[in-house]
Amino acid sequence: MSLSIGIVGLPNVGKSTLFNALTKNNVLAANYPFATIEPNVGVVGVPDERLAVLAKIFNSERIIPASVSFVDIAGIVKGASEGAGLGNKFLANIRESDAICQVIRVFTDPDVVHVDGRVEPASDIETINTELQLADLQTLEKAIPRVEKEARQAKERQVVLDAMREAEKVLADGKLLFGSKVDLALLKELGLLTAKPFLYVFNVDAKELGDLDLRAKLQQLVAPAEAIFLDAKTESELAELDDAEALELL
Repeated sequence: MSLSIGIVGLPNVGKSTLFNALTKNNVLAANYPFATIEPNVGVVGVPDERLAVLAKIFNSERIIPASVSFVDIAGIVKGASEGAGLGNKFLANIRESDAICQVIRVFTDPDVVHVDGRVEPASDIETINTELQLADLQTLEKAIPRVEKEARQAKERQVVLDAMREAEKVLADGKLLFGSKVDLALLKELGLLTAKPFLYVFNVDAKELGDLDLRAKLQQLVAPAEAIFLDAKTESELAELDDAEALELL
């Protein structure tokens, strides 16, 4: 069993740093926009103590744990759907992902430039969600004429066409498809990005991780979606150590 998660966000928010922490890789994480151009892919096994027990019961020689693939793509900026920055062509690399992980910058560091010149999590979330919605609208606009022709010849395609039009309305209203009333199973063939479950990762200064009021405010920005709070830089540094060294620092 495997799961694929696409990592998205503005440039310089810590996507590649988080990728390194999760996969124990050492991809470039630099202080300039678009340090990532080609997607980075890492596969991580999921520890499960039950597997050893099951292997003994069934006398199995091989233990194959579940795995998670992480795909780190280039940063997305406002206007990407119209070609700004590096555009949104890189989103094609995560269309097959099972979920989207959006990384949001909360940390303050004068040495790490913010693409918009300010650290404002709510604005960053809106920018990324808007660009994903626009990308899905573009996909639907291309697909609907084709499915209209198919529906004239095969009546069973009409329900797919109806779902596409319903999805188009949801996106035009500025909403994500996941959690909407659209039958997303009918649209699986399109790989729509906002139809996937979202996980929001807030990249926070280590000294602020214990600020419960801050965490509550940030959680409210994405509720009812799941949110994780961490310091990606520290997590990446810990990933470079062996278990004993990491425990000493913690």
